[in-house]
Amino acid sequence: MPRAEIVILRRGIILAVSFVIIVIVIAAIVEGSGYSMKIYEALVREAVNAEIMALRRGGNISEIYITQLRENLTKYYQKVYGLIDDQGNIIPPYMRMWNLAWRTLKFDFGKTGTYSVANIVPTVPPVDVLYVIASVLPRTIAVVTVGELIAALLGVKLGPRIAYRHGSLIDKFVVTYAALMNAVPLWWLAMVFIYIFSYRLNWFPRNLRAVAPAFANFWANPLQNLISILYYITLPLMVFLIWVLGGWLYGFRAMLLRVIREDFVMAAKARGIPEGDITKKYVLRPSLAPVLTSIILALAGSIGGMIITESIFDWPGMGTLYYEAITAPDPVVIMALMVVYVLVYLAARFILEILYIVIDPRVRAR
Repeated sequence: MPRAEIVILRRGIILAVSFVIIVIVIAAIVEGSGYSMKIYEALVREAVNAEIMALRRGGNISEIYITQLRENLTKYYQKVYGLIDDQGNIIPPYMRMWNLAWRTLKFDFGKTGTYSVANIVPTVPPVDVLYVIASVLPRTIAVVTVGELIAALLGVKLGPRIAYRHGSLIDKFVVTYAALMNAVPLWWLAMVFIYIFSYRLNWFPRNLRAVAPAFANFWANPLQNLISILYYITLPLMVFLIWVLGGWLYGFRAMLLRVIREDFVMAAKARGIPEGDITKKYVLRPSLAPVLTSIILALAGSIGGMIITESIFDWPGMGTLYYEAITAPDPVVIMALMVVYVLVYLAARFILEILYIVIDPRVRAR
């Protein structure tokens, strides 16, 4: 087997083992801390009380029957939530932990009964957890991931030109702009733009959650739904792009500034090679590994969304789903979101390992 394939296989095995370990650790935290136990007990009480209240409204029921029914319903819902087995024995936390880890590794997250979580789709519970995530994920990609990608491409395009003009007016502007965006919270900037463009100028909608049907039924009428999606995403995408662009421009400027000062770049300038060719062959090529690392990891990280900012926009994305799952609380959805995020991150790392081998022969020689 060629050396490069051995390296890729070894890195893939390491990342796969890391994923299994992370899943077990997350399951141990959720179950071992008692967090899920308290939530499930509260859910059991809520479900039992709801059924008994509905029964009481239906007629005059004796208290003896109500007491027996409460006991039976409690056992039923405890079994549904995995707190007891078929014989009524309490399942210990370490067994629930392993069961949760095993189901997670099989991507068997079951269904959620939380109304606030299901309402993001929108639908009514019970609803499959993976269906909820699959419905919500494209909305975050359309704003956060696309915003990161546009900012990264602008940073790659403009970063070398800014670095070439170190100390100039444009360079000072970028440094000031990046420092200002780093100091301004994204959620505050979002509120300012919502107030100006949605409430004062009425250019953009105030209820962004109404975009959900356009995503859900996109292929029913692609052109009309695309226009609707663009109308809804323009304001949050614009705010996020303005906020994140400063960091990308400053980051690539700082990253490429060191390369531009190298002797081989100065020699290329002295030979009269055009600036564009110097950028492609002498500046970006040696910096390709850190540039790709920044872009791919940022895109992977964008999958998690922005909890506070999405809540302010009322944008039905991954950030809002995180918020609803935490405040509900819904441990099944929380576990699923954490696992999906970890899986995307590890997949991004594996892609980087392959790209390192392709672009840097030194990696293959190790």
